[in-house]
Amino acid sequence: MTRLKDKLKARIAAEGPISVAQYMSACLADPEYGYYQTRDPFGVKGDFITAPDISQMFGELIGASCLTAFEGLDAAQPFQLAELGPGRGTLMADLLRTATLRPAFLEAARLNLVETSERLRSVQKKTLKNAPLAPEFRNTFEEVPDGPLILFANEFFDALPIHQFVKTPDGWRERQVGLDTAGELVFGAGAAKLPAGAVPPDFENCPAGTIIETQPAANAIAAAIGARLATHGGVALFIDYGYVRTAPGDTLQALYKHTYDDVLAHPGEADLTAHVNFEALAAAAVGAGARTCPPLTQGDFLLRLGLLERAGALGAGKSAREQDAIRDVVERLAAPEQMGGLFKVLAITGPRDRIAPFDTPG
Repeated sequence: MTRLKDKLKARIAAEGPISVAQYMSACLADPEYGYYQTRDPFGVKGDFITAPDISQMFGELIGASCLTAFEGLDAAQPFQLAELGPGRGTLMADLLRTATLRPAFLEAARLNLVETSERLRSVQKKTLKNAPLAPEFRNTFEEVPDGPLILFANEFFDALPIHQFVKTPDGWRERQVGLDTAGELVFGAGAAKLPAGAVPPDFENCPAGTIIETQPAANAIAAAIGARLATHGGVALFIDYGYVRTAPGDTLQALYKHTYDDVLAHPGEADLTAHVNFEALAAAAVGAGARTCPPLTQGDFLLRLGLLERAGALGAGKSAREQDAIRDVVERLAAPEQMGGLFKVLAITGPRDRIAPFDTPG
């Protein structure tokens, strides 16, 4: 039992079942007991380890990619450098260290960290204490000032609330969290139906019990970023685990102390995530006037940016044990069977902008 579970049970008993999106939002962002409001979830002592925690090379190579994007911006105009969900600030710190190679980049950049957790903001301030740029904290992307934009988001969209719909004999019904006869949390199908035309026609042939997911919160942010890029120029990188084509399936998962957990078991104490639909993100951005490049796997993205060469430079002159550790990190970040295949990278650009190592936007 968790304090948030008691709170959710009381809410459901009084008001009725809640959607999966409402459940996910409460678990992660409840002001009293929400996961991100009450703890630092990152690193060995947290519930999960992100790529920036694994190696400095990840942030350095993203920094190199951002430097190439900067070359296409108006050098006489300041630009907004922004990160959504900066974690502990490690990725930004590594990126800014790379950016010192181009003083003009640092002179033109205005640093924005989009973070709602006061606890994580405190950690980020410490991490960036000696960085060449001081951050301005924003609650939402919309608070980032206008102007050319270089933005990235690593493992941000997977934590945004999703809606789930389950196939029933009466059509697609929204999946909800309610109470069973013993008063425990349980999934069920509600009365709300999926809007007509919201899924590909072939999904209508799915058997009963099939689940599909929608991500309106994520798509709205992608559209806002796309509109900004279309108007002011720049680039955005979205890095997350997910799929590049819309498909049925239940991807909602909980991680509790580095172990997969029942989604309903520890609300507020376990991290909840869902796989990101990159096709939907791209469509939202394009619909707002931006351009997108075909997504790359994280492995291809890092290798094209020079991961092996950077690893070789870090390992030069080191002991055999240290070199083995660097090789292990490369495997973890880039191997198809590890993060290299599971994670995808989507690049969104303004009308005339480019970013390495992506092909020309469509």
